[in-house]
Amino acid sequence: MAEHHYHTRTIWTGAGEDGTKTYKSYTRDYRVAVDGKPDILGSSDPAFRGDPTRHNPEDMLVASTSACHMLWYLHLCAVNNIVVTAYEDDAEGVMVEGKGVTSKFERIILRPRITIKAGGDMEKAMSLHEVANKECFVANSLNCPVEHEPTIEAE
Repeated sequence: MAEHHYHTRTIWTGAGEDGTKTYKSYTRDYRVAVDGKPDILGSSDPAFRGDPTRHNPEDMLVASTSACHMLWYLHLCAVNNIVVTAYEDDAEGVMVEGKGVTSKFERIILRPRITIKAGGDMEKAMSLHEVANKECFVANSLNCPVEHEPTIEAE
């Protein structure tokens, strides 16, 4: 069994002059650094005093799930002789929070719109989403369901 390691560095950049002296005295801004790659500027969701112009962890979780599914799907299409020429996903994560309730993602919905070459097997192309979901490392690591609402059209 192969083991892969992923290293990131998260640096809080929102201390200001007073740090966490009070709940409102600091910003939630941070920077994610990965050696050899551009930094990602982040903050918390605006609902939690974050900067709406920066990516938040919830955005990145949904994006990671969508990207992982897409990469598996493209791989599966390639090995099944289905030529994908376009792929775009309007993914959505639904998080619930409240007093006395553990805040968590309730579900993630992927809505990929895929274009394949004319003559491609549309039924097979559709069925590969289920396989991609079973193979996706990120989806397999989540404790919420990942739903799929794909549409596929031929060129």
